[in-house]
Parts: sequence; structure tokens; C-alpha cells
Amino acid sequence: MNKQMTDLAEIIISRRTIHDFIADKFPDKKIIKDAIETSRWAPNHHLTEPWHFYLLGKETISSLCELNMGLLTESKGIEVAEKKIKRWQSIPGWLVVTCERSDDELMFQENYAACCCVIQNLMLSLWEKGIGTKWSTGPVTREDQFYDTIWVNKKLESVVGLIWYGYPAEIPQTMRKPLQQVLTELP
Repeated sequence: MNKQMTDLAEIIISRRTIHDFIADKFPDKKIIKDAIETSRWAPNHHLTEPWHFYLLGKETISSLCELNMGLLTESKGIEVAEKKIKRWQSIPGWLVVTCERSDDELMFQENYAACCCVIQNLMLSLWEKGIGTKWSTGPVTREDQFYDTIWVNKKLESVVGLIWYGYPAEIPQTMRKPLQQVLTELP
């Protein structure tokens, strides 16, 4: 196996979901845009390129924090909401990835799968630069007000993920099941 392939395997295996970021260390926007550029080479059925990226600024992030605080206050109480908003406000970078909707269910599934591939490519591209990510699909991302805040028409696009990014404060350790538990060889 060549060195480049070994490096790719190491990037894939070492990437972790980052829950805590260094709050005051912001990745350069050029690195983020370069990672988005690279990620767009994900496989996609009939080259539909059904994804769209929304790089969020401070005003939008603040609005989404307030939206989530309201939802959490209502469902889990003010104490949980205040803890969550403090954490959310410390996340250095926010990006939303959407998928073009389709009335054809099979086409939408294929487009959604392509958008998941583009997000994985994005996370790996950023990880290679030392930037960690967390892909969130929490309840707030399904709210009409979330769509309104990021200026997305819910009839035309579906949120696939809210991607938080930044330099990791800590890198969690994890394990995977042995290959024989997840692989079946058929004759």
C-alpha cells in the first residue's frame, strides 16, 4: 500500500466526533472553503450535486442558539437550556448542509445519501488539517424557524446536518466491532 493510501486510512480511523472545541481558536475561513471544495467530489447519482453549504456568521449562530434555548426551556427546563446555550455559544464554527428535495422518493434517497458522503468528505478534509467536527441532526434542525433563520425554503431543501467545527479541546477514544461481526461473505 502506498504512503498516500496509508495516510488516508489513518485519517479515516483517527477521526472522532468532537464535543468540546477550543472556544477562542478559529480555523481560517480559507481552510473551511477549501474543505468544502474538496468535499464536493463525493459520489452522486447522475451528477445531481444535490448539496448546498451554508457557512453561518455570528448573527445567525446567535439566533439559532436562542431558538434552541427556547425549545429546550420548554421541553427540559431553564437549567438544561442555559447549560446548552453556553456550550453552543463556545463553538467556533457552524456550517449547515442541505439536500435538494425531490418528489421522487428514490431520487431523494439517492440525493440524501450523496449529501451524507459530502459531509463525510468534509469532516475528513477538515480532520486532515487538525480541525474537528460534530455532525448534528438534533431536533432544532427540523424546526421551521431553523429553516427561516438560515434562509432556506423547506419545500426545496432539507437539512442533512448542522456541522460544528473547530480545533479540538480533547479527542475522544472509541472502538469498533471486530470485522467478523459486521462482514458476511456470501458464495
